[in-house]
Amino acid sequence: MLDALRVKDFRLLWFGRAASQLGTWLLVVAVPAHVLELTGSVVAAGLTLAAEFLAPLVLGPVAGVVVDRWDRRRVMVCADLLRAVAIAALLFADGPGEVWLVYLALVVESVGSVAFRPAAQAHTPAVVGTGTLLAGANAVNAATDGTVRLVGAPLGGVLLALAGFAPLVWLDVVSYLVSAAAIVATSRRGAPGRSGGGLADLREGWAFLRRTPIPRALLLVNTVFLGANATLSSLVVPFGVQVLGGTGETGVVLSGLGVGFLLGAPATRLLTDRLHPAHLLAGALAVTAAGFGLLFSATSVPYAVAAAVVVGLAGSTTLVGTQTVLQRATPNAILGRVGAALFMGEAAASFAGALAGPALLGISWSAAVWTACGVTLLCAALALVMLRKAGRTTPPTDTPTPRPGQQSAPGPSATG
Repeated sequence: MLDALRVKDFRLLWFGRAASQLGTWLLVVAVPAHVLELTGSVVAAGLTLAAEFLAPLVLGPVAGVVVDRWDRRRVMVCADLLRAVAIAALLFADGPGEVWLVYLALVVESVGSVAFRPAAQAHTPAVVGTGTLLAGANAVNAATDGTVRLVGAPLGGVLLALAGFAPLVWLDVVSYLVSAAAIVATSRRGAPGRSGGGLADLREGWAFLRRTPIPRALLLVNTVFLGANATLSSLVVPFGVQVLGGTGETGVVLSGLGVGFLLGAPATRLLTDRLHPAHLLAGALAVTAAGFGLLFSATSVPYAVAAAVVVGLAGSTTLVGTQTVLQRATPNAILGRVGAALFMGEAAASFAGALAGPALLGISWSAAVWTACGVTLLCAALALVMLRKAGRTTPPTDTPTPRPGQQSAPGPSATG
């Protein structure tokens, strides 16, 4: 799984991405807590999450065009600098009358993230190739994500209590500057390709999705699954408090999700190149549904933690497997637009799921849980049928995209 880190450009990209993610997760608890302290309003604190969904929903297609028309290194560096400036604005929100600055800063930060994420996803196969190293690179990123999720939010809460809000903001600003510096140090590879204009690029991206079975299937399955996942995720905290005993027990269960996410990284690396994508994703989705069913049936913390580990492991396999198959099935020149469409679907599904969970909970716990689990099983069936019909995606080689002026050397063939 660590072989991809031997590639210098990927190592720098990974380091920058990890630094910026850690800075972001340090503020996951701190920002809503700060807004709650300023306003005394739970609704105002909750709106901080809604602010982060706005940019992906509105700007996703535009970001994909930008990523496919410009040098992706430049896109990521500009996105990091924009995010650093946006987060620094949080320092000026020190009273109820300045809370609007918090929402504005989060919206602008998410604009940078909308550009950075598809650029990083599209740049990775250009750096490591689309063979076995790509699966390893995505697994390393998934392991890093799991570690950051496990450590970042609790560490941010502790630092908020010890040092206050402003030092955490500065740490996040510095993390984005470190990320920008790391990406600047990577090799230039030039723009992936240019079309006739922005609207033409958008039409080309949507036309590719309509006529290409694998990306179309992945977009549908991933969006529906993340909606169900968000529905259940929104219920974990109420379930932990009401059924398992309190916030401490809930924190332990959430840590189990993080552990499962970490375990899923090497598992995905082993399975991605050995299983047909239909079998990989259908199996992972089915196990995720079963894990959520077990989690919300738990009456004790150890049982719930074990189920949470299963959910994290299978969910990690689903997300990393989806990303790897998409990268292999999509030409690099159009991968930014396709990735942005996937992220836009993710934002819409997460927002809808976060609303659906509490709404279904108004009916009953069983209605909320089993509806979402049933939808996840439906996604497993869709993945099995649609991806088997679409055929298998064979990774070509581990040869990265050559830098300007450099000829591409033949790379080793990758087993499918």
